[in-house]
Amino acid sequence: MASEGERSSDRTSDALCSIVICNEASLRSQPIIFNPDFFVEKLRHENPEVFTELVVSNITRLIDLPGTEFAQLMGEVDPKLPNSNVAAIGFFRSLNFLKRKEKGLVFGTPLTEEGIAHIYQLIEYLHKNLRVEGLFRIPGNSNRQQILKDLLNSGADIDVDSGEFHPNDVATLLKMFLGELPEPLLTHRHYHAHLKIADLMLFDSKGNKTTMPDKQRQIEALQLLFLLLPAANRNLLRLLLELLYQTAKKQDRNKMSAHNLALMFAPHILWPKNLTANDLQENITKLNNGVTFMIKHSQKLFKAPAYIREHARLHYLGSRAHASKDDLDLLPAQRTKDFEPFKSQKWNKLGSSSATAVQQEETQHRTEVALKELFRHVHNMPDSAKKKKLIRQFNKHPDGGTPLSDRDTPLGKKHIRSRSLGGLIKLQQCQESPAVQMTRGRLKLSEDAQNRKVGSSKRTKGQLPSTQETSI
Repeated sequence: MASEGERSSDRTSDALCSIVICNEASLRSQPIIFNPDFFVEKLRHENPEVFTELVVSNITRLIDLPGTEFAQLMGEVDPKLPNSNVAAIGFFRSLNFLKRKEKGLVFGTPLTEEGIAHIYQLIEYLHKNLRVEGLFRIPGNSNRQQILKDLLNSGADIDVDSGEFHPNDVATLLKMFLGELPEPLLTHRHYHAHLKIADLMLFDSKGNKTTMPDKQRQIEALQLLFLLLPAANRNLLRLLLELLYQTAKKQDRNKMSAHNLALMFAPHILWPKNLTANDLQENITKLNNGVTFMIKHSQKLFKAPAYIREHARLHYLGSRAHASKDDLDLLPAQRTKDFEPFKSQKWNKLGSSSATAVQQEETQHRTEVALKELFRHVHNMPDSAKKKKLIRQFNKHPDGGTPLSDRDTPLGKKHIRSRSLGGLIKLQQCQESPAVQMTRGRLKLSEDAQNRKVGSSKRTKGQLPSTQETSI
């Protein structure tokens, strides 16, 4: 039975995710699924300006976009599309590239989530018929296609699996839907950026550009560029590339390789409307190879790069943010510990003794980490009487110790990641153990006792500091 959290999350259409607490004993051992792109989507939804600046700055690090092309990518100017001529108009009309006059709920209209929901019926049906030879290449029956198109346009419920339609009918209708969109699925704004991505080549040991494609940089650039697509375009592109990827995996039966599929879909995915024959001849190889590359690597292209995920995560956790991959490489190896709260706790059904031991060990580890963090904060405070008193309490405490080995900054120089004492206490309240709380209480009692001895300390103001103080 669905929990109350599930029902409430369904009613919230703009929620980024839902957290469901389930008390079923049989499900407690299941691992917790954490979406690595959660903070990326949260940043896109809540702070689109910061998100766009972050993504675009990394795109321009990979590819060179002149002023006009950069302005087109940012939407500051309308895309400069190739001019059409009479011959080109006739050519594209024959390939069904122009927007049809008849418009309905789905075909010939701007892309919407509602339209994708209707088209998904076609995609889902094709996933069940990937072994049909010549899929997407052999046209279906035009009469059956028109019937199916009218049903989709009217918003009526249809049963594609009824046997009335052939897979070639559905495949051709899917291409027709993409061809009747007002602009290609990857949008006119991104056209020049995709041409630049196709030119990313490897360099030899002398720094000279070779003719071998730099696949890693191309994947990274496509990941970034896909993040800038409108949500509806990105969702449909993901569904489409997954379908084409699975189709190419069955090429021994359907005779449709990734390159053959790219020839069928590149005009609908990437080619600008009204593209002239001269422009087409100049860039057709890049465009077709680009779509082939997308199909082959579709399983990687919809994951945000690691440094984008890290930046988004640090943006919400209040830590130091990193704007590019180069900055991420400078992060210490300890940063992976930040993900420890998200790890699932496995229930040990063989006995409670081992689970208790593990829990005690984890508690002790958290205690030590919290004490070290607290000492670092005190150590990075400006020199004052309060700082000296707190350090004396650390030295006098038998269990807390003074983690001098962890001290990696010179005395008097504030660490770049130090936090305020109030913020540090708020951060530790949700994870500190009873041992840390006891230590904090002892520090507080000792500090109160020290305040009561202010009179006596004033009389000894001229004395030298103790050896414990000078050792810090």
